[in-house]
Amino acid sequence: MTNYEILTNYPDVLTAKHLQEILHISRASSYNLLHRADFPTLHVGGRKLVAKDKLLDWMDKNTGKN
Repeated sequence: MTNYEILTNYPDVLTAKHLQEILHISRASSYNLLHRADFPTLHVGGRKLVAKDKLLDWMDKNTGKN
């Protein structure tokens, strides 16, 4: 099963916890991603979220980069 197939089980807007599960990263790493300037973070109130389709776009654009 690919990340794209796994994502069908998640909502359209993802939290830091979802990023942890999907990308198999730590809590700190998921928050670091949400604070990166090039990451498609959505700010809702005090929360940092990411739209699932924007995450996929970001992953495609950043795959293979050093």
